[in-house]
Amino acid sequence: MGKFVPRQRKHKHRVREEEERQKAAAKVGVASAGDANADVILPPGKAEKEEKRNMMRDELRAQQPQSKISAKKQKRMDKYIDNKLKKEENLDIMKKLAEYKTDTSLMQSARQLSHISKSRREIIARAAREKEAGIDIEKNDTILKDVSRPEKKDLGYHTDSDEENDEKVDHTQKRATNGTVAAPKHAEEQTKEDKPTAPAAAFGTIKFMTDGILLREIAQDIRLPGYSAIVIDEAHERSVNTDILIGMMSRIVDLRRNLMKEDPKVKPLKLIIMSATLRISDFTENTRLFRNGSPPVLKAEGRQYPVTVHFARRTRMDYVEEAFQKIKRGHRKLPPGGMLVFMTGQSEITTLAKRLKQSFPSTQGAEVKQPPVRISAADAPLEAEDLEIGDEKNPDDYDDGSDAESEIHGLDDDDDKEFDVAEDGEETQTLKVHVLPLYSQLPTKQQMRIFESPPDGSRLIVLATNVAETSLTIPGIRYVFDCGRSKERIYDQTTGVQSFEVGWISKASADQRAGRAGRTGPGHCYRFYSSAVYERDFKEYAEPEILRTPIEGLVLQLKSMGIHQVVNYPFPTPPDRQQLAKAEKLLQYLGAIDGDGKITSQGRQLSVYPLTPRFSRILVVGQNHGLAAYAIALVSALAVPDVFIPENLLNLASQQDEDDHIRTHADNVEDEAKEKRRRAYNGAHASLSKLDRTSDAAKLLAAICAFAAESKRSPEDFASAMFLRLKALQEATQLRQQLTNIVRKENPRCGLASYEPTLAPPTKDQMAKLNYMVAAGFVDLVAQRADTCPDVTDLPARKPKRATDVPYVTLFPSLDRRPSAGAEGQQQPFVFIHASSVLAHLPAKSLPQYIIYSYLQRAAPSSVGASTIPKIRMHPLCPVTGAQLTALARGTPLLRWGKPIGKVVGRGRDAADGLERRECYVVPSLRI
Repeated sequence: MGKFVPRQRKHKHRVREEEERQKAAAKVGVASAGDANADVILPPGKAEKEEKRNMMRDELRAQQPQSKISAKKQKRMDKYIDNKLKKEENLDIMKKLAEYKTDTSLMQSARQLSHISKSRREIIARAAREKEAGIDIEKNDTILKDVSRPEKKDLGYHTDSDEENDEKVDHTQKRATNGTVAAPKHAEEQTKEDKPTAPAAAFGTIKFMTDGILLREIAQDIRLPGYSAIVIDEAHERSVNTDILIGMMSRIVDLRRNLMKEDPKVKPLKLIIMSATLRISDFTENTRLFRNGSPPVLKAEGRQYPVTVHFARRTRMDYVEEAFQKIKRGHRKLPPGGMLVFMTGQSEITTLAKRLKQSFPSTQGAEVKQPPVRISAADAPLEAEDLEIGDEKNPDDYDDGSDAESEIHGLDDDDDKEFDVAEDGEETQTLKVHVLPLYSQLPTKQQMRIFESPPDGSRLIVLATNVAETSLTIPGIRYVFDCGRSKERIYDQTTGVQSFEVGWISKASADQRAGRAGRTGPGHCYRFYSSAVYERDFKEYAEPEILRTPIEGLVLQLKSMGIHQVVNYPFPTPPDRQQLAKAEKLLQYLGAIDGDGKITSQGRQLSVYPLTPRFSRILVVGQNHGLAAYAIALVSALAVPDVFIPENLLNLASQQDEDDHIRTHADNVEDEAKEKRRRAYNGAHASLSKLDRTSDAAKLLAAICAFAAESKRSPEDFASAMFLRLKALQEATQLRQQLTNIVRKENPRCGLASYEPTLAPPTKDQMAKLNYMVAAGFVDLVAQRADTCPDVTDLPARKPKRATDVPYVTLFPSLDRRPSAGAEGQQQPFVFIHASSVLAHLPAKSLPQYIIYSYLQRAAPSSVGASTIPKIRMHPLCPVTGAQLTALARGTPLLRWGKPIGKVVGRGRDAADGLERRECYVVPSLRI
């Protein structure tokens, strides 16, 4: 029988242990009750638990040391020990919690807190300043502002006079038009606060400028010492300049913070990125962009006024006709209020405006109104364009548009229910229409008309492209009509072919368009597509521009700033590696960088000018040949798009006789007027082509020289008579003046005189040199006539009769021959002259062997599901000879030398270096 062990009471044992613990703590000066705001209660560790488990096991074994314990009893004992340890641990924690005290000295009663009513602007400004709101401006130099608000955008970034701070705030705009409108409107809002606002050309507290202008200032001084805050607005558009600017500013902010530690006079620079539909993850999750952690996000939820969105039941493919029908029904049924209609291009806007003026009384004069044609639904013809051939989309979501006419008998009136939005006491009225267009090529004076009040008794209808999607707030707009499409320039990274394609916009853009209706009051947005199409075919966000455009200018700009490894630059969305390699290869062709990727002295010259590297190369070569003034004028014309109005936008085609159409006297008069206008159009272009009948560059230069001579008299009449875009000519003139000042400053030795508006036409010899300069900037974009190329064997059997049918072969492949290219890869590898070129009017036999072109373009298919793919057209600049190409490509990777031809003749030793010289003939070639 084992030794008797007296039983110990658990509660007495625990009291004794606690007393011993308190005595030991008193010796080291630790209070029994802890501070809940300072101490942390932690459970015992693993080693401590194992030690207690062993002690308890030894105590139980000591009670019966002689007896053997079976495996079953051992398992029961271990389970008993674990349960007992858990209970003791829980009791210990509960005891400690009961002894701890909570500090309530900082707590206040809710009744003691007064409620102060503040405006939304004050709330946003305070949220950005106060630390307790979660955003500490003193510690966060970068702030993302996700805001969807009307008109006024104020983050409290104005400088205060009592702080003795004379630094400026820069507010970037994506377009010069937006800055021109925003500066005076902001100045008007801040008049009561006596805070000045200035455009980019002047000095003031707040400067409105484009991203490109700010990048030029960064190139001059990367510290931006004159600024205390940079506000990047409409960041969701994600242009190339925006991405460069954000990446650059993320480093400048850190630089200013480090300089402030060394010199207290240096103030920190604040970066505020604002957008209503920005993809926040591109910034908050980009560790390379913001090295010090993700910037805080300040959200201003909701619009000031609600917008009701109306989806279409069916998505009709003929969205122009759908727009006309919806506007017509909406104008008759909707209460007074302006309409903003989003279309894809100028031609659609012109057509729609003409039809609206014919259908309703217009404030801009009477139009010839044609009687409506009434047909039954059964007799409505089905056009080929209405069919979706080979489309895998759900046919229930789309409509062929055959029932688009509201005057077809049997049409249900359910579509009109969406226009029953009149509130109590609000009546519809019979109003005239005041139709105004808005697109980028429209002269500024006509663009500003949208901000004027419409005539009494009329409804403002603005027909706009996506230029009105952001930044601009048109007063009085209550209804938005969204076709859901936009025309974008698509650039093929493999072949370099450009095309304009109409496609669906993103969901973010659709939300931006709908928001235009809620800027000045409650509004409605009518979408020409169904909710199913919206959810299935619309992307969340548009693809950044840096992923779909050439980036050689971006690479040169970064290398000029000392960033040699462009691949390591902190882009919000990094471009493709292949795209970067292609850009560096082009810069080598232009002599801007060497084989190691380092910028050359010529590359630094090119980076000085606010132009693409190709145009800068033309400008530098022009200075070397003493033709700086003409080179500046030529580059200004090339840099501004669409100087000439295309013939298809003038509506010069005669009306086609149809079987069911009876021609009237009005039709004959209209055709005669069109024929007269067509002859004037051809005569104007012929007069501008006199400098050089084979050079489109010469035609552009002639237009600039002629406009300069007429600029002091009547520029509007001249542009109209010569079928030129007045806005493009004015922009080219401004660029001429800007480039003249830069050249005089950077290269005073070239002998360029001060800017003179008038410019005499160049002589024949000067024009030949100018063509050579153009070839220097586009040396890699050369095409050879296919019948003179020995490697081409699959020429057409019949000789072409027209110049536009003569095939050319480009240095770079114009087609994607990869298996994934599909039907396109099976085409003949030829390009053809564009119909707008001066070469299109020459006989086919007279075309030059080599042509320098600006870009390749493929037209859109003539109809949906067309079996033939349109030809690739090149936009020529000037002809060039083989000898000129060899001279221009010398020293670049483009030029290759063939094997020796004939005998190698020895020329003896050179007296200068003593080396033996041998001479032979080789054939040069251009290869990529």
